[in-house]
Amino acid sequence: MSTRPSKIVCIGRNYVEHAKELGNAVPDKEPLFFLKPPSSLIGDGEAIVLPPQSSQVEHEGEIGVVIGATLKNATEAECAAAVRAIVAVNDVTARDLQRKDSQWTRAKGFDTFCAVGAPWTGAVDLGNIEVVTRVNGVEKQRGNSNQMVFSIPFCLSFISHVMTLEPGDLVATGTPAGISKLSPGDVVEIEVVGYSKVSNPVK
Repeated sequence: MSTRPSKIVCIGRNYVEHAKELGNAVPDKEPLFFLKPPSSLIGDGEAIVLPPQSSQVEHEGEIGVVIGATLKNATEAECAAAVRAIVAVNDVTARDLQRKDSQWTRAKGFDTFCAVGAPWTGAVDLGNIEVVTRVNGVEKQRGNSNQMVFSIPFCLSFISHVMTLEPGDLVATGTPAGISKLSPGDVVEIEVVGYSKVSNPVK
């Protein structure tokens, strides 16, 4: 990303099959969301560094949206109009620490745990975006925004009723099923098909 966002907001358990693979219930009426620190950001080609505190670091390929206007208590239509760019995001997660801790800051917040691709700023149908994850060229995840429990505009509106979304903020919209452990020497690629891609070695 060209500028560091004031915050990175991530939607959890927004695909039914991903929630199932972790043995979790799907949120009922409200999206589950959490924050990643801006210090976790890396770009294409930069290395994801496996921390010594974890023995199970996993990829989570996601559709990311960059906010282009201030959103506070905004409607879904206002939120859709305020999307400035689409980016590929890898919400890297220390799964063992996520299970251990009562909240996810540590599991999600290590340096290099948010890889982001180049932004796509053209027109896009938010209800039909495909995301694919590959590790060493092998497809691990494939999902579409039309499979989300909560749509992208709904999630943005929901967040905006809790905290103001500011221009440049990044929202990661959830990961489909197919997560797997990363090991040193792996190369993990997230592609938002037709829009953005990020590829990172693991060390």
